[in-house]
Amino acid sequence: MSYTEKIAFVHNSRVPETEKVARGLIMSLNLQNRAWICSAGELQVKSADLETTSLVVVVGGDGTILRTIRAISSYNAPVVGINMGKVGFMAELSPREALERLPEFIDFISRGNEKIRVEQRMMLEADIIPAGQNEPRLSVHALNDVTVGTSTVSRLIELNTSVNHVHLTNYRADAVIVSTATGSTGYALSAGGPIVFPEAQMMILQPVAAHTGLRDGLILAPDSVVELEASKGYQASVSADGFVDSQLEPGERVTIRKSPYTARFLRAHQPDFFYTALNMRLGLAYRSQRPPEEPDF
Repeated sequence: MSYTEKIAFVHNSRVPETEKVARGLIMSLNLQNRAWICSAGELQVKSADLETTSLVVVVGGDGTILRTIRAISSYNAPVVGINMGKVGFMAELSPREALERLPEFIDFISRGNEKIRVEQRMMLEADIIPAGQNEPRLSVHALNDVTVGTSTVSRLIELNTSVNHVHLTNYRADAVIVSTATGSTGYALSAGGPIVFPEAQMMILQPVAAHTGLRDGLILAPDSVVELEASKGYQASVSADGFVDSQLEPGERVTIRKSPYTARFLRAHQPDFFYTALNMRLGLAYRSQRPPEEPDF
């Protein structure tokens, strides 16, 4: 790592303990001369710092990591997460491990380290295109998912849905999710979608509480283009990774495709650790692991 290259420490402004941990790591690892710190919400105005940043350390939960990825996706800096959230699928280290193991990741950026690998995760790009036009008025990028749903509480929405310009169905549902493999353990899972190995290149098209249309999810090729448009009389909104980005005007459509950006995570665990993480974080293993009772002879 050259003198001008920096390490960013990103924390969750709503959880003061995350900033305390981040500052403690900077001090304990003697990184004051090349580290900078901010909340995930401040990253949008940190372009000058991000230009010379070669590693982003995120202290928080999956939501903080998602918000960070949205902000830094065009800078190609890898991320290592320190989990201080509830689930922590995307994080690599616990706070207890961070002080001892974070130097391995810093060393990888500086000189390479055979114990560390770069994990590439597919992202999505969503364009909101006004009626009668071809150019988007807004484009957003997401690591987990893009959701088009109703803007009105307790109402279904009808979404005219096509894949690769071929009409598929009209969903009448609470929402329709377009998810990556990474997002398969998020909102799409709660809607009945499958769990997918996170490095897989694919999309999931998953309705939420569908009343009509296809009720099962579809697995799509990574180069697919999904178009969603609310039928006349329905109000819709678009969210990317759980952040509401825009209300849709009548006649507007949402086009979702593979993003040109890729989320890059640094990992010490091997890829198969994903299955261990499923057991630990989603409780897929049997709740009771008691040994069998001794026979009563």
